[in-house]
Amino acid sequence: MKDTDRAKPRADSHKSLTHNEEMAILSHYVHNCDLAVELPYWKTAIELIRKREGLLNYGEGRFSDRMLSYNLFPELYRVPFPPPEKFSFTFIDLFAGIGGFRIPLQESGGRCVFSSEFNTHAQYVYEENYGEMPFGDITKIPMDYIPEHDVLTAGFPCQPFSISGKMKGFEDTRGTLIYNVFKIIEAKQPKVVFLENVKHLVYHDGGKTFKTIIEGLEGLGYICSCKVLNASDFGVPQNRERIIIIGNKDKKFDFSKLTPLPRKVIKDILDPPGSAFEYLKEPYTILDDCKMQPSGLMFAGYRNKAIRKAGVRPGTENLSRVHKQPNRIYHINGVHPALPSQETSGRFWIYDGVSVRKLTINECYRLMGFPDDFIKDKSMSEEYRQIGNSVCIPMIKEIIEQIKKQLL
Repeated sequence: MKDTDRAKPRADSHKSLTHNEEMAILSHYVHNCDLAVELPYWKTAIELIRKREGLLNYGEGRFSDRMLSYNLFPELYRVPFPPPEKFSFTFIDLFAGIGGFRIPLQESGGRCVFSSEFNTHAQYVYEENYGEMPFGDITKIPMDYIPEHDVLTAGFPCQPFSISGKMKGFEDTRGTLIYNVFKIIEAKQPKVVFLENVKHLVYHDGGKTFKTIIEGLEGLGYICSCKVLNASDFGVPQNRERIIIIGNKDKKFDFSKLTPLPRKVIKDILDPPGSAFEYLKEPYTILDDCKMQPSGLMFAGYRNKAIRKAGVRPGTENLSRVHKQPNRIYHINGVHPALPSQETSGRFWIYDGVSVRKLTINECYRLMGFPDDFIKDKSMSEEYRQIGNSVCIPMIKEIIEQIKKQLL
């Protein structure tokens, strides 16, 4: 059996589909039925529509009228970030998470024609905000479900390469998912490949992992440009460094043309006074002299917990690096360290000159540039996990604007 035929549903196979699989097929069809392309799951989508809406006498043809689609599924359009009717390029959103790529690419005139996300919690959040249920496991999606597109985006799993994870790289099965991205690139030949990952991907296994990825893209005919960028240079108060890889068939992407935004500090994104704050009620220490580091971080103090033992020199107990991240306290006149995906309790402590409290979940989302009308998960732990796994929206927005100017 060919890989492109694997898991392809027959015309009558929708009876065995899960709810999320049905919604992925329906929502992708509804939003893309006006495109001059027909995908293998569309017959299944039409059957599902006819059955669900009682349109049993409707012909076998496509529901190509967007107004008809809107009338049948208004909930897929009445969302904070619906797909634009007019667009200048198309893209696909792999390892989509909660749509950190989708918001800025749509704002820049892009139409998403395919999305994929493995985590069911993130899938529901994605659907709530964009009116589209992502397809699931990228390793099980038939290749011909994916239409041709101009830009491929992928914030592929970073935990295998993250310093806060195990750093197992390709030994972690999540680390090998980049090869599924390569298969899609080889089959669909997008004009631009736009990848994002943690900075430590560059150094993992002595640079061999990164070299393997770049050579893989070059072997597919792409000229690659790479640079580590910091979210704090693009208008959000977060010291979040990420490696960005841009591939194009014809020319190198010029990172020097990106326009940085004025640096913000934590106090610029805080909830108004009187909000429901969670103050630190256990013993803590605030330093007499809070100095701003070159990164913009201002280490203000720490919870009075055990410090790291290994490698700690005498007299350095007041340095931020000897305290575990959930025990550190940062001043609101500086930036915040990168939000990790592993922290599900929101132990991000800030000092306003008077008291110490947690960042609220809304403040965490602002640290990544998400709009306040973004619909979040119902579970607080999932909210923290999802925002820690996302990308910095203003940084992605500036990159895609330059991609349009330079490569599209």
